[in-house]
Amino acid sequence: MNLRIRTCLLTGILLLVTFITNGLSQSNESAKSDSTDIYTNIIMNRINVVGSPAWKTKIPGAATYISTEQLNAQKYDDINRVLRSVTGVNIQEEDGFGLRPNIGIRGTGVERSSKINIMEDGVLIAPAPYAAPAAYYFPMVGRMSAVEVRKGSSQIKYGPNTTGGAINLVSTPIPFELDGNAELRLGEDNSNKLYANIGNSTENFSFLLEGMHLSDDGFKNLDGGGDTGYDITDLIAKVMFRTNTDASVYQRFELKFGYYDELSDETYLGLTRNDFDNNTFRRYAASQEDQMNAEQRSLMARHFAQFSEQFDVTTTLYRNDFSRNWYKLQSVNGQGPAGVVKNPNVNAASLAVLRGGNSADDALMVRANNREYYSMGVESIFALNLQNEQLTHGIELGIRLHNDEEDRFQWEDGFRMQDGAMILTSNGVPGTQSNRISSAKALSIFLQDEIEYGRFTFTPGVRLENIWFEREDFGKNDVRRTGSELKENDYSINEFIPGAGITYQLDEQFTLLAGVHKGFSPPSPGSDPDTRSEQSVNIEAGTRFDNEKLQAEVIGFFNDYSNLLGSDLAAGGGSGTNAQFNAGEVEVIGLELAASAELSNLLKTSFLLPFSVNYTYTDATFQNSFESDFSPWGTVEDGDQLPFIPEHQFSANLGLELNRISVNLSASSTSAMRTRAGTGFLDPNFKTDSYFLLDAGSSYKVTQNFILFVNVRNALDQTYVVSDRPHGLRPGLPRRVLGGVKFNL
Repeated sequence: MNLRIRTCLLTGILLLVTFITNGLSQSNESAKSDSTDIYTNIIMNRINVVGSPAWKTKIPGAATYISTEQLNAQKYDDINRVLRSVTGVNIQEEDGFGLRPNIGIRGTGVERSSKINIMEDGVLIAPAPYAAPAAYYFPMVGRMSAVEVRKGSSQIKYGPNTTGGAINLVSTPIPFELDGNAELRLGEDNSNKLYANIGNSTENFSFLLEGMHLSDDGFKNLDGGGDTGYDITDLIAKVMFRTNTDASVYQRFELKFGYYDELSDETYLGLTRNDFDNNTFRRYAASQEDQMNAEQRSLMARHFAQFSEQFDVTTTLYRNDFSRNWYKLQSVNGQGPAGVVKNPNVNAASLAVLRGGNSADDALMVRANNREYYSMGVESIFALNLQNEQLTHGIELGIRLHNDEEDRFQWEDGFRMQDGAMILTSNGVPGTQSNRISSAKALSIFLQDEIEYGRFTFTPGVRLENIWFEREDFGKNDVRRTGSELKENDYSINEFIPGAGITYQLDEQFTLLAGVHKGFSPPSPGSDPDTRSEQSVNIEAGTRFDNEKLQAEVIGFFNDYSNLLGSDLAAGGGSGTNAQFNAGEVEVIGLELAASAELSNLLKTSFLLPFSVNYTYTDATFQNSFESDFSPWGTVEDGDQLPFIPEHQFSANLGLELNRISVNLSASSTSAMRTRAGTGFLDPNFKTDSYFLLDAGSSYKVTQNFILFVNVRNALDQTYVVSDRPHGLRPGLPRRVLGGVKFNL
């Protein structure tokens, strides 16, 4: 879609906003203001994982809340950049845009964010969070109103993974009254964004319509020319019905529909070290056919009933369908691209083909990684509040029935390279490469009680995960799935997961906190029969400080794994079976420091100067020796450090708000990471680069409703290696200048 069409579309949206404004102005006079609706806060307590800045709460563990104002300061569409400001979060960049993030928390594996719980509005959002938890879909942060991160013993109510934590993305809420926004952003490499929403509330009915379109030609230079970017459409619709606030039983019913469509020219193929040094943003000719096509559809229905001041029930039904076909290079001259790129001198002939040299027919095999997923379920949370003269109990009982599935039906096509262009030489037959279905059914129950006694808040909890896994492998020869070569594997897991946290209000400013809980992550279908669940004991302790001038948090943590699970994902450098395997004992020790302040209170300035700083130290080491076929681990010795876990992470943010002008500077620094298990000196052939990134943003309010803005990503134009997997070195995003306009109703 070209700029002229986008501009016309934006104009149409603005006209629609104006039309609806005029049409609803009368009904808005009777609109109910949810700002005085106590029920809204109650519902948020049931489905959100933080709900407000952690130092304002009695959460007995580490938690971070990134507000709408913070998200608007830089207008990020990349979740990696958003999470740089959160302590304890480990990130491995991949494509420079954050389309398929690799996120871990407190030393969990980062591969496709498969070891953490990813949610949108309290609903598990990974394509198949039990059967195939690798997050090949991640909600677009550019349409979110907040991002919440919950860590440690305080997140026992979120599962199935309880080791690291949970990330909940809070979508744009239905406004309390008639409201709308529209934004147009343009930038380098034909980067552009079109966003608009409109919503309104009356006494008994509310709605929100939201749409976003993002596209980019990409910053990498494909041999022979071509796009290396993406084109994404994201649509959301919400409606809500509710009783009058004075009803004997107050009820709310909300429906949410979502649609996501992506076409991205992304690849797993990276560069040799010499090619990276000579032309960092080069992409080899052999990746010219690589492309991801993805579609996601979601439906959520949520009902809330307040039977009394002491008792309420929140029930959520959800269904998510995700399909994708990542068409990408699988082999060259019968060899995996990783071996060619990492050993260029030994594989000079194959490397020449990757670079565009002529080849024989079928020298390049491109696999259609075609998969379909669904996840569906129903969850009810029963909340009971009890109080006497000494104790207050906030009891929550949650029950979830869940079912999800991954269906792989893949094939390979053959190409030859001719004068730098890939020519199709053979058509593969669908189902002849991977032809299997993995599924899971789960019954999850949690019980948690927040007990307040004087200055103490004690929060014990327990979670039960009952999971039934099944895999049906039809084989490469039975593409009609008659069952002639069917291999079945099914097993069940029943896990008891306790945890407890405590806070003590030392005075009006200081809060002490501590907690311990059991970490758990289930093995996926297709794992070896001797693969055990991931198990750990996780401990944390620290303090929070909060007064009118400064908010701060210091937390130390220790995760003691009796069995860490590794994942055989192609994205992580494995063979792509998705199977998991035992990796033995691991210890993760860390320290998290966070502080924020309004410096104008200290410096006595007439303008606002919000400031925040975060630091994380992590030491993650194997406690046993073993041999692994998984390339990022290889031969592991007792004391080796885990790969892709940085030892030091730092971020800082400084803003300035003066009359109509606002400026925001965001800095982050990450130490070099090992890309293969080891100890001592970092081998230059198996490490990422350390880097310091500076992002800048500014805006000018022309009128109360019209804002101009400019954002710069990587303002210092740092060039750095973010990964050497799965098939060679890959760079981070170079400097990029973006600018646009925003209209508020």
